[in-house]
Amino acid sequence: TGLAVGMGVGQVLLVLLAAYTVMPAKDPLLNICMDAKHHKTKPGPEGMLHDQCAPWKDNACCTANTSLEAHKDQSNLYNFNWNHCGLMPPKCKSHFIQDTCLYECSPNLGPWIDQADSSWRRERILHVPLCKEDCEEWWEDCKDYVTCKENWHKGWNWATGTNRCPWGSMCRPFSHVFPQPKDLCEKIWSNSYKYTTEHRGSGRCIQMWFDPAQGNPNVVVAKYYAWKKRSSPAWMEDVTPETDKTACALPWPVLVLLPLALMVLLERAGGCGSHGWGSL
Repeated sequence: TGLAVGMGVGQVLLVLLAAYTVMPAKDPLLNICMDAKHHKTKPGPEGMLHDQCAPWKDNACCTANTSLEAHKDQSNLYNFNWNHCGLMPPKCKSHFIQDTCLYECSPNLGPWIDQADSSWRRERILHVPLCKEDCEEWWEDCKDYVTCKENWHKGWNWATGTNRCPWGSMCRPFSHVFPQPKDLCEKIWSNSYKYTTEHRGSGRCIQMWFDPAQGNPNVVVAKYYAWKKRSSPAWMEDVTPETDKTACALPWPVLVLLPLALMVLLERAGGCGSHGWGSL
């Protein structure tokens, strides 16, 4: 009967709508890889990542080869030489390797991905909130090393194919070039990182170092900042109508069944053009 059909369609529609509401939509800020020189198009498991990059092996934006290159003094990744002012001490170098592993391998940097204007990458990270301990240990272990530049992203002499100190620059201790941990973390890579007073495990800062046996602590941090970013007025203004429609669109089964359900309900109300509408 019409009543049975109406109830049947209504129930199906309710089930579909309920399923849609509990189905999590893919967040464009979470579990993604930036569009850069060596990054994979999307994160996934890697059988074997080298040494300090190993914590990301279950879900990585880097390949095994990239992780291997990240550990070399003269890496093929960017032809960058850590030893531009003499040999970098191993304990200092380990922080730069870890920094490279985070940049190349982490799928949890989405909230801080920004457009880049360089020829070798379309996207970069900007103002990633680094945990206090990670930044301060980096500075402490590197303070006696020497360098000739504050910003290592640009301004080098590349005449020989690798980075050399620009003409006229002097090699000075890290502690002179970067008087405080904040200076090192924020200036060395053009504000890729932001110094914070947040501690490891707080869920409010990104860790360069973590024990994979305890899980990746940066997953929850990315979720928090993604939520914060989506809640900001600036983010709402940046959402294009197309993006907004995609986010709010109903799934196709609901769209197909919706007119049918309405038709059945109208018939139950007394038919088209009848007193059913006239009484509203």
